Amino acid sequence: MTLDRAFLDQSLTLLRGEWLPKIEAAAEALGEDDLWWRPNERTNSAGTLCVHLAGNLRQWIVAGLGGAPDVRDRPSEFATTGGRDAADVLADLRAAVEEACAVIDGLDETALLRTYAIQGREPTGLRAVYHAVEHFAMHAGQIVWIAKARDGAVRFYEDDPEGRARLLWTATPHGPIAP
Repeated sequence: MTLDRAFLDQSLTLLRGEWLPKIEAAAEALGEDDLWWRPNERTNSAGTLCVHLAGNLRQWIVAGLGGAPDVRDRPSEFATTGGRDAADVLADLRAAVEEACAVIDGLDETALLRTYAIQGREPTGLRAVYHAVEHFAMHAGQIVWIAKARDGAVRFYEDDPEGRARLLWTATPHGPIAP
């Protein structure tokens, strides 16, 4: 396997197989009412963050690297504070992840080294993928924190008899599988 392919495969695994399932589990634990809860006016709800993540993936990967039209309206993502149910928000996020994964899966070394015009910047394809994955992970962590703060039932690890953290599922490029 080449280094570029390893990077791309790991990016697919993190987006589709690790972070998206954690967001879905967190949203399921939150329920409809808490999806839009936020501790104060300066913070975002889990629902708002899901809308924002879909917009970011589409701008940076689907449009930026894949060549689709950039139709992102970033301010409206953060203005979304309700009015959509969890199923709709998660379906759109899943669709954005799949669109982005299709683009990522089709990249190669040349595409990763090329520069692109994205959001007023000129990142390489490598930087754009890296940005999208790290950005997704950061906000996924915030969504999981919200779910744990509101519900407390979200769990991804358990301690084994030796006190080591054991995953309750395994990340794959195609989604989580039970251990």
